[in-house]
Amino acid sequence: MSSLFDKTIAREGTGSVKFDARKAVFGREDVIPVWVADMDFPAPRAVTEALKARAEHPVYGYSLFPDSLYQAMIDWFAEHHQWSIRREWILMAPGVVPSLNAACMAYADEGEGVIIQPPVYPPFFSSVRQAGREVIENPLIEEADGRYRMDLEHLEQCAARPDARVLLLCSPHNPVGRVWTKEELEAVLAVARRHQLVVVSDEIHCDLVYPDRPPHTVLATLAGPEDAVVTAVAPSKTFNMPGLGLSALVIPDESRRRALKTVFDSMHLPQCNPFSAAGFEAGYRHGSGWLEELLMYLQSNREFVEAFVTRQLPGIRTTAPEGTYLMWLDCRALGLDDAGLKRFFVEEAGVGMNPGVTFGEPGSGFMRVNIGCPVAVLRQALGRIEDALARR
Repeated sequence: MSSLFDKTIAREGTGSVKFDARKAVFGREDVIPVWVADMDFPAPRAVTEALKARAEHPVYGYSLFPDSLYQAMIDWFAEHHQWSIRREWILMAPGVVPSLNAACMAYADEGEGVIIQPPVYPPFFSSVRQAGREVIENPLIEEADGRYRMDLEHLEQCAARPDARVLLLCSPHNPVGRVWTKEELEAVLAVARRHQLVVVSDEIHCDLVYPDRPPHTVLATLAGPEDAVVTAVAPSKTFNMPGLGLSALVIPDESRRRALKTVFDSMHLPQCNPFSAAGFEAGYRHGSGWLEELLMYLQSNREFVEAFVTRQLPGIRTTAPEGTYLMWLDCRALGLDDAGLKRFFVEEAGVGMNPGVTFGEPGSGFMRVNIGCPVAVLRQALGRIEDALARR
């Protein structure tokens, strides 16, 4: 299947944020886009066929989530993550980001605190603030080798605040690529238990762990009945279909499930899209072989980028991620502030990436690159950066 992932697919003119928003985001249309987190690969054939089959029925009316959709998800997590999910625990949602917003409203009152661990996906900040809750930052610790770990001692202090109610956990972590160990996750649960926090675990990248790394551990598999854990999952990153906009929340506790459903109901969400449901089920039911090949290709891309950066991009370093198709570039040795860093990559190199500072202050001096594309695209993007560095 490597030829499938090597193929360049023209995405311009399809309403693609990654390609068609380049002028608005970067000020020019000719940057190589390796930013927003969707891949340039075709979804599994089974997903495309399921969408075609649904389109063949010419009535696209109000829809229900079929029992087969729930069963496909249950079977996937049982097989791939050794997680036994009961049907009644599942609450369908219009996406993981809306779920973060809803969780802040459901589990913390206005003005109360929600803990996040920057550098982290920007909606972790905005979900808290837009809900009128207070951001409590528990920054990750960067080790000398570029690997990150949680500051558990500081997490304890954050959780001990009388206004702290929720921890938003990113697992695997975007953008630093950590796949948290069982021991780290057990420590998080212990802190949350002591301080009665609700842990909302965003595990949207749970299937994207490299074959040469230990597997992902679902936080909920470590939790006991006394633990308040809400797990957000979706096939969108796994099978490259985030535009279909459908995710699921797994909430064993009925009262917490009802609290989140009440928030969704107040906004008349979610509304089942028949195409989203078809793609969701087809991915989980038939996408296993495609995912296996994808991970091998991404691992090759990861190794290529790591080697190129180390050997040919002076002033930039990176650490191989354990999961996700995102890599975190440390550009601090270039001696540029964040505005200068963005100008360098966009104006001098012609490469569009996500500025690290958008992931919080600990991301200052970094850039995030999306390696979910043909290796030829990465070769061209990195070559442009190499040439730009040589001209400095």
